[in-house]
Amino acid sequence: MKVAVIGCTHAGTAAIVNTAKLYPDAEITVYERNDNISFLSCGIALYVGGVVEDAQGLFYSSPQQLAELGVTTKMLHEVTSVDTDAKTLTARNLNTGEVLTDTFDKLIVTTGSWPIIPKFEGIELNNIVLSKNFNHSNTIIEKAKTARNIVVVGAGYIGVELVEAFQMNGKQVTLIDAEDRILSKYLDPEFTARTEQTLTEQGIKLALNEKVLRFEGEHGKVSTVVTDRGEHTADMVILCIGFRPQTELLAGQVDMLPNGAIIVDNYMQTSKRDVYAAGDSCAIYYNPTGQHAYIPLATNAVRMGTLVARNLVQPTTEYMGTQGTSGIKIYEDNIAATGMTETAARLAGLDVETSTIEDNYRPEFMPTHEKVTLKVVYEKNSRRILGAQIMSHADLTQSINTISVFIQAGMTVDQLAFVDFFFQPHYNKPWNYLNSVGLQALPAVAVKEPVNV
Repeated sequence: MKVAVIGCTHAGTAAIVNTAKLYPDAEITVYERNDNISFLSCGIALYVGGVVEDAQGLFYSSPQQLAELGVTTKMLHEVTSVDTDAKTLTARNLNTGEVLTDTFDKLIVTTGSWPIIPKFEGIELNNIVLSKNFNHSNTIIEKAKTARNIVVVGAGYIGVELVEAFQMNGKQVTLIDAEDRILSKYLDPEFTARTEQTLTEQGIKLALNEKVLRFEGEHGKVSTVVTDRGEHTADMVILCIGFRPQTELLAGQVDMLPNGAIIVDNYMQTSKRDVYAAGDSCAIYYNPTGQHAYIPLATNAVRMGTLVARNLVQPTTEYMGTQGTSGIKIYEDNIAATGMTETAARLAGLDVETSTIEDNYRPEFMPTHEKVTLKVVYEKNSRRILGAQIMSHADLTQSINTISVFIQAGMTVDQLAFVDFFFQPHYNKPWNYLNSVGLQALPAVAVKEPVNV
């Protein structure tokens, strides 16, 4: 069996390693256009901020390790065309310019995503950079050494993590986003308001509800970011606006969402036989809505990559879908979310209710008993849980994984109220806060007086 793999980050590495182990006789060739593989891009802010000093810790594989598994890795090779019917591909060696053609029995597409880069006037100025791969992280670190005023455009996870890292390194930081609040895809307003207050208290300037119009510069370098509401001084700008799937190679050959995300079945196969895909190049089955959606996350990528390998010869292990579960630490706040926010659910036209508690997570007689804020979103009629968010100075983020399982299993907020959790004063109260948020959502019971006859 001849297997060709295009791209080698999260999903690609998982697919390659597992394919090599499951099918030791397979001839596996990997095409990667970068000069490195398997970079954990989620750690860029930690690397930039100096928390991670050795960047090699952010790589979890290498061409040498893959070679030990019998895999041929062609670095700095860009695949320029794929014919899924003829089962051929063409690639160009970026060092020599040499063009080669290869054949395959099975094709695994793990080309990932790339940052969205709007066509702003002045986008070509120096010191306007992206934050996606290892080379980007090194560029950010090098340019930040001489930058005093740093502007980050995009208030998602990456943008928020970067402004914290820069502020802690003594930079003057501005965070710009077209939305009227940060992290709007992940958290509801009651959570983002607290996080915005924290960022502001740390001296970070928030320029929300502002759209970037253009960049201005001096001597070829960016000096100003102009928005529809003002101007912001910048020695350096980092674009974190979002990502789009890199799937041009398969355009018109397999089914995709309108944004180009590849649609795969429950076994990671595309609409074309023997062509599989995984990771940020794909749409995922989103359990809260029961529809395909584009939610690029490393956790989902490694699961999908592993499933590709297990299903490459025959359907074996079915994909369970995802809730888009994620987490972030912002200064002292530990935050996590799963499924739909209330905002997203209402925008989708769903009839939902919510239950929110703020309580000490363990008994008040303990030396410390930090407050936890927990919100659960559920369908009004079915009472099925659709999403949840949690925030606390204590690290209680693993609780969101529990609610993720509830969503995946189609369980209700009423069941959450009475599900069995242990009690130990070091960790929780007799009524776990997960139980408490479910109890609060229970409808009142109408009690009728007995009728005497």
